[in-house]
Amino acid sequence: MRKLKAAVIGAGSTYTPELIRGFIDKRDTLNFQSFYLMDIDKEKLDIVGGLAKRMLFSIGFKGEIVLTSDIDEAVKNADYIFAQIRVGRMEARIRDEKIPLKHGLLGQETTGAGGFMNALRTIPVMLDIAKRIEKLSPNSWLINFSNPSGIVAEALMNHSNVKMVGLCNCFVNMKAGIAENVGREDFDYEYLGLNHLSWITSVTVDGKNVLEKLGKSAGAKLKNIPDVDYDDELLEAVPALPSYYLSYFYSRDQQLNKCLKAEKTRGEICVGIEDALIEKYKNPDLKDKPKELEERGGALYSTAAIAVVVAIENDKNEYHVVGVKNNGAIPFMADDDVVEIKCMVNRNGVTPIPVKDPQNHFIKGLMQAVKAYEKLTVAAAVNGSRKDALAALMIHPLIGDFQKAKAVFDEMAAANADFLPKGLLP
Repeated sequence: MRKLKAAVIGAGSTYTPELIRGFIDKRDTLNFQSFYLMDIDKEKLDIVGGLAKRMLFSIGFKGEIVLTSDIDEAVKNADYIFAQIRVGRMEARIRDEKIPLKHGLLGQETTGAGGFMNALRTIPVMLDIAKRIEKLSPNSWLINFSNPSGIVAEALMNHSNVKMVGLCNCFVNMKAGIAENVGREDFDYEYLGLNHLSWITSVTVDGKNVLEKLGKSAGAKLKNIPDVDYDDELLEAVPALPSYYLSYFYSRDQQLNKCLKAEKTRGEICVGIEDALIEKYKNPDLKDKPKELEERGGALYSTAAIAVVVAIENDKNEYHVVGVKNNGAIPFMADDDVVEIKCMVNRNGVTPIPVKDPQNHFIKGLMQAVKAYEKLTVAAAVNGSRKDALAALMIHPLIGDFQKAKAVFDEMAAANADFLPKGLLP
């Protein structure tokens, strides 16, 4: 096996031990000899990086582990670059969650007005990272977890030349739920959508589609999404297994009310979880990720990421669900639309598998509307365009009202003035 260099951008994240555990578990198929852990927060990087070192040294790792605040040093000559940044930190996320609620809109970090503002902060930074990768490590693969993952992938795949995979743990959690439901893992499936807006439209076991027999639990759940049960008639109206994020679209008023009544936002809860994790990470006797990390909501992220890297590096010809340019796979989406779909992954890269049966008008309509929102959001971030920003909010199915769109955008833009181009400010 060739010797590999990994760079982790945003390595001060409490998720990093999850990723390091993935590297350790797959060391027989991935020969990483250099780990460059980069973050602008030196204190957190030292703490999280310290645990990462103890984890690697505990299994006899003899390679290089570098903690750095220099992104160029981290990405130079890297083979695989993992991005998990949060521009504005948790304080910005909490604002993204709270401000929309004041306007009667859902506050959430990846969709609606909150996800929109997160995208406006994150896209310019990720495009800058992409330019550095193009210059310093043009043959590397960028594996991105940074939210909102789908819009970030839309921006980078259409405005840079990096080799990139947009990644999310949504499908791997759904797949685990299905495996538990059918009692086996050797099933086929068809999956399509956008990041955090996706459906499983068939599950085939021994040549038979068993989708209708699956229980509601097969969609799995995430700790960061309040539970909302899917009504049987809903599942008949849209005959597909929805990802858990679709509860924001299927039950928007119910989800909004839960957020309004909650004592704390998810971001505020995560701050408490992260503070406790950081204290645990400081323990010099801790040499593995603690169980409490599961409460953070990133279950199976490393499973998804490392599995894709193994498939690329070892030419595995495996199917994985990732964010990729459509290129005709879903006939009602444009070729340059970044979609989330089953792909063949090998040394040549990531190739989307065409869906067998174009889906019903509900799926088509919702995907096209949210993709239009994503395109306009990218245009607003790239061009500093206020008109594109307002158009994006107006077309988003969770907003769609000019007065609300303008009011929430003006307040959120003012609160994020340090991160936005002047053209976006009120």
